Amino acid sequence: MNDEAFQQSVRKLLKTVGVTTQQEIEKAVRHALAEGHLKGHETLPARVTVEVDGLSLALDFEGDITLE
Repeated sequence: MNDEAFQQSVRKLLKTVGVTTQQEIEKAVRHALAEGHLKGHETLPARVTVEVDGLSLALDFEGDITLE
């Protein structure tokens, strides 16, 4: 195994996931605000699951997204 290639591929995947997820959450919150589904002061519980096929690995992360 090439450790450097492995680590770079993991970092690349996580960077893509992080950037894309942030953009999509921001878009969804702005849309919900515009539609009146959110008022702008909520705290939204969030959950992220990372799964790696072939490793039987599933990691769950939970946290809150605060709007104010």
